[in-house]
Amino acid sequence: MMQGPLTDPPFYHPAFEEAFRFIVNDYPIAPRDIAIFIPCALRKPYSSSPSHRLFRKIITLVLDDDEYQIIVFGTCGVVPAELERMYPFAHYQYMLGRCPDERIREDFLEIETERLSLFLEKTRDIYRARIAYCIGIFREAMERACIRSGVSLDLLLPTRPTIERLYDLDCPFPEGSLSMQEYLDEFREGLGTMKEMIMSGTVTSL
Repeated sequence: MMQGPLTDPPFYHPAFEEAFRFIVNDYPIAPRDIAIFIPCALRKPYSSSPSHRLFRKIITLVLDDDEYQIIVFGTCGVVPAELERMYPFAHYQYMLGRCPDERIREDFLEIETERLSLFLEKTRDIYRARIAYCIGIFREAMERACIRSGVSLDLLLPTRPTIERLYDLDCPFPEGSLSMQEYLDEFREGLGTMKEMIMSGTVTSL
């Protein structure tokens, strides 16, 4: 029986490893033109969080429902969005950004890199294109996972020049938030560009 919210780092918890193994080994993922990877959120289910509601609004303005699959990743592991209410994904409260322990952050980076790489390998031939919208340590895990799996992204947003331009050492989170307007503008433009590339048959990763 569920005992209540999980508050320790979830990437260590056996329930998250078991759920991830189900996803990567047994869960059937429907083919889509575009996979959109976005970080997990503190509020559960993820789609109810202010940030995810904003991201989804932008996605639905650009893409039709049958063109894309949202993949949530981060401290939760790697979760197709339709499984967001599944235990344990809707039952934990944890924010890595508030963790001062460098060892825990290094452990997260390795665990999440491995989970992302396995998911990328599983879905190598399922998506025509892949977009990731992420900053910070989540972005680093994604970049490492692409190298480890040999499966590349077609777009990694926000772009590095935009991140560097907005970088603020005086802020608790120097790269800011994915809900910042400059980042959102790039996200919307990137989705539109990717849709045009797929429609014209010029997606380079095929």
